[in-house]
Amino acid sequence: MIKKFNVKVNGISYEVEVEEIKENVQIKDIKTDSEKIIPKQEAKSQVNNNLSVSQGGNSIKAPMPGTINDIKVNQGDKVKKGQVLIILEAMKMENEIMAPSDGTVESINVSKGSSVNAGDVLIVLK
Repeated sequence: MIKKFNVKVNGISYEVEVEEIKENVQIKDIKTDSEKIIPKQEAKSQVNNNLSVSQGGNSIKAPMPGTINDIKVNQGDKVKKGQVLIILEAMKMENEIMAPSDGTVESINVSKGSSVNAGDVLIVLK
């Protein structure tokens, strides 16, 4: 259903048409490996699941290209599952890279301000 509204921006009135979106709308940008469209509520968990643990289970990889804004841990620190390790800025958004499991920071392979590509190893946990 399309509705019309008057919107005033900087003193200028505009007539706009807005289409109502139903709650069960699916996100078309985020796709699983099989390229199927996933429901909106599953999108966030899908992104988090793809974040980054290597097959060995200890290398935390960059989920997307970006810039390291902050490193919240030091080598040798003990971390808990879900603890924020790194802040990665991508597309003008800050993304929290979290520990996938409890462990100890074995190495930090990036520095604040450095650019990374998708798949680059950021931190190794043991």
